[in-house]
Amino acid sequence: MRASELAGVDLRSPDAGDAFAVLAHLQSAVWVFDIDRARIHWANPAALELWRARDIDSLRARDLGQGMSRSVAERLAQYQQDFLARDARFHEQWTLYPAGQPVTVNVRFRGLAIDGGRMAMLCEASRGEAAAPDSLRSVDALLHTAVMVTLYDERGQALYRNPSARRTVRSVDETLRERLRDELRFQRLREALRATGEVSLTLPVETAQGRRWHELSARACRDPATGASAWLVSEVDVTQLKDSEAQASYLAQHDAITGLPNRSYARQHFAGRQDAGSPMALLLVDLDEFKAINDSLGHAAGDELLAEVARRLRAAVRRQDLVTRFGADVFLVVLDGQSGESELAAAESAIRSALDAPVQLQGHSLRVTASMGAGLHPRDGEDFDTLLRSTDLALQAAKQAGRNTLARYNAAMGAELRSRTELEQALRAAIAQSDFEVHFQPILSVGEQRIVGAEALVRWRHPQRGLVGPDAFIPACERLGLIRALDRIVMLQAARQRAAWARAGHALTVSVNMSAQEFSEPDVIADLARVLEETGCDPAGLQIEITESALLGSDERPLETLRAMAKLGLSVALDDFGTGYSNLATLRRYPIQTLKIDRSFIRELPGNSALTDLIVQLCRLMELRAVAEGVETPEQLEWLRSRGIEAFQGFLYAPALDAAEFGRRLDIGHAG
Repeated sequence: MRASELAGVDLRSPDAGDAFAVLAHLQSAVWVFDIDRARIHWANPAALELWRARDIDSLRARDLGQGMSRSVAERLAQYQQDFLARDARFHEQWTLYPAGQPVTVNVRFRGLAIDGGRMAMLCEASRGEAAAPDSLRSVDALLHTAVMVTLYDERGQALYRNPSARRTVRSVDETLRERLRDELRFQRLREALRATGEVSLTLPVETAQGRRWHELSARACRDPATGASAWLVSEVDVTQLKDSEAQASYLAQHDAITGLPNRSYARQHFAGRQDAGSPMALLLVDLDEFKAINDSLGHAAGDELLAEVARRLRAAVRRQDLVTRFGADVFLVVLDGQSGESELAAAESAIRSALDAPVQLQGHSLRVTASMGAGLHPRDGEDFDTLLRSTDLALQAAKQAGRNTLARYNAAMGAELRSRTELEQALRAAIAQSDFEVHFQPILSVGEQRIVGAEALVRWRHPQRGLVGPDAFIPACERLGLIRALDRIVMLQAARQRAAWARAGHALTVSVNMSAQEFSEPDVIADLARVLEETGCDPAGLQIEITESALLGSDERPLETLRAMAKLGLSVALDDFGTGYSNLATLRRYPIQTLKIDRSFIRELPGNSALTDLIVQLCRLMELRAVAEGVETPEQLEWLRSRGIEAFQGFLYAPALDAAEFGRRLDIGHAG
């Protein structure tokens, strides 16, 4: 009798003793493992020798569950389920630990019913040639890893699953097609594997724990048992990251006070309706005298008023219209399907009626009025930004007319554009003559409040207006295609100044903003290399700041550019983090060292900290350094300290300083 034949014997029958008597004479080690009790139920002499046991009683007394890893326990439970479901048989390499010493054996095993009908495991072991240590460790790693590893044939039938993968399937016979939830996704995966031999994607899968998000990597290979073509699929559960991403996306696109969508959401909504060919109108609603309410009753009352106005605006417009919070006391309404003056007048009337009723606020009865500006698409602007500029000009006209009125955009309001034209002409001349200088805002450690770096910020030395801040000319540079030239002027000055400080004994990191346009240029790495060579700046002391928009796109160019920067020795920071939208599962691929938390989130601290807390958690999860921008109060700094933020910058310590003043502060060892 072979050991495998014992499975047909009922251990409660009179023949059971004879069966065990025959197995006792086999040279191979045979034992029965009671899975439920984690003890050996029976063993022949060869098994006693293998397990280094004096006799069967002493072996039975051993509690093999003590010290058993969770992975092994789960694997045994999976075997037991297979034995109960069908006549499952397995042949694997095991490492046993009798008396704490590792022994590697080849084991054949199958289910065996024992006392009380419980399902145990009949094991027959033989010692093969000693395996190499790396081979033994790779087998053990596959057993214990949290990564789900499955070998499929080309039809998507599972040939092997490690314990982590087995734990997540809904049935033992589950196919890859069933796991991916639909035929189209399975076919695309198969086509990609046939075309390139490997594929990586993040997608929802159906598991025993419900629908989860997995990062799946598949590679074409061969089944080592048969030589047939196969797919090796590894999966990592990224559901928590996806949930955090979804929450971050919602919070980034919605206002915490009113619950309304924000400007970013309005832009996306407009683009979608524009693609659908729908006529639209924009309506900016600016609450009159809101600052006076805030100053007299406090910010809490102001927030309560904003929430009530938001509720009334939503009730006043039609279902297809969108109400968003655009700014501090400004709401933007996207009127869908509005194409004429009469429809615009009806919307204005509905909004005024909604705002007309007094608002009860902290025992006060307040009457709220609003100034409104309107622009029609496409007459007053074919794209969102142009239409918004026209609508904003109309709003300013309504305010100048005495408030509590509506102004529609007209051509006369374009006079303001003329001043912009003059600005643009002056900018072109300034770029040609390099009439720009770089100032440096200190970046300090939160703990010691010591200068650890600086952000390079450009200023325009205007012949009539003096020193002009970037908000007055950066948008124009981007619009005119001058931003690349400006980037290079700033990069060269910042690198040269950093090299000078290093020679003076000051080791600090200087961060330089790079526009998305410059980042996307094919020669950006060559330009950076030239700057480093020309200035002698140590690349380890120069950090490139990019915004989330620079990483958008489906190709590999952003990743290749970041890797090339890292090869030069430069570090990278993601600027204004949280104001755009990043696929965080994809963001992990990029060699980014620092996230800069946008000042709009810091401004809300310490009261409204939900989104900032989430960003801090994401930084920890992604092992990135966080730098807070726009810190202006001790309370904000204390909040950063309590959350373990490493560094900050802001007016609390210093604005951007010219190089001479910054150097003086470095010399005396503080920021202000």
